[in-house]
Amino acid sequence: MANVLRNSAKFGFSGVLSQLSIHSRHGRVCVSPCFSLQQRNNSTSPKIKVDLDSSTGVAVLRMQSPPVNSLSLDFLTEFCINLEKLEMDRSCRGLIITSTLSKVFSAGLDIMEMYGKSPERCGEFWKAVQEMWLKLYGSNMATIAAINGSSPAGGCLMSIGCDYRIMADNPRYSIGLNETQLGIVAPFWFKDTLVNTVGNRAAELSLELGLLYSAPDALKIGLVDQLVPEDQVLSTAQDTMSKWLAVPDHARQITKSMMRKQTIDKLLSNREADITNFVSFITKDSIQRSLRMYLEMLKSRKA
Repeated sequence: MANVLRNSAKFGFSGVLSQLSIHSRHGRVCVSPCFSLQQRNNSTSPKIKVDLDSSTGVAVLRMQSPPVNSLSLDFLTEFCINLEKLEMDRSCRGLIITSTLSKVFSAGLDIMEMYGKSPERCGEFWKAVQEMWLKLYGSNMATIAAINGSSPAGGCLMSIGCDYRIMADNPRYSIGLNETQLGIVAPFWFKDTLVNTVGNRAAELSLELGLLYSAPDALKIGLVDQLVPEDQVLSTAQDTMSKWLAVPDHARQITKSMMRKQTIDKLLSNREADITNFVSFITKDSIQRSLRMYLEMLKSRKA
């Protein structure tokens, strides 16, 4: 499958949208922050590290932007550039995405990118979110998320954009699209990706309740494919990748395209309308008030 946005502009965005912990028999439902408000990491050090093993054709992309791999402008720019380079490298057939940070894969989208910003800035931000998903979900490479920590909201979107998900077997780690807990509605392409992963009913419950699932519960509903001890997440991903690459590339890629093309094309044909809808929604006074209250709650807890 061709890279769906090879010639489109690159945008970045920042992230930590997902700070709620949830506890119920379906997942985790109590409203309490599980991460502190992201402090901007202005370091010029690389936020992404890529190692490509030319003998196996497998690249490991390590997210290394402390404290929680926030999907910032710089981070996403690096992410997309590195993904593009690997996509163009004919020797690279498989990609494993993981984190160098303790207890977190990626904490998701930064509320500050949606709070107090101009409509133009909000539109640029949302186009960047679209860009990340389109590049990853439409990749030619076999992709595995090696989830070695919590992965809420934007981190979950990144995970389900991959072909296969291996998560650390730790009940304290959570994953899910919990946007409704913040008064935000997940867009249709988030919904479609989740439905493609777990089925309609599980996706409906997940999205309406804004559930974050513990690792064992995520396995039960099919949000992740495998649980392994935390120190074996990456090695298991590498072993699993060998099975994916045993399939001839053209057959795997065409099959992947058949499964995902309709979902990708739906966003491509409605991209501008999706941006307009997001900007209209996120700039409403009521939504801005909700985000302000949430930010104040996070800051008070940190204090």
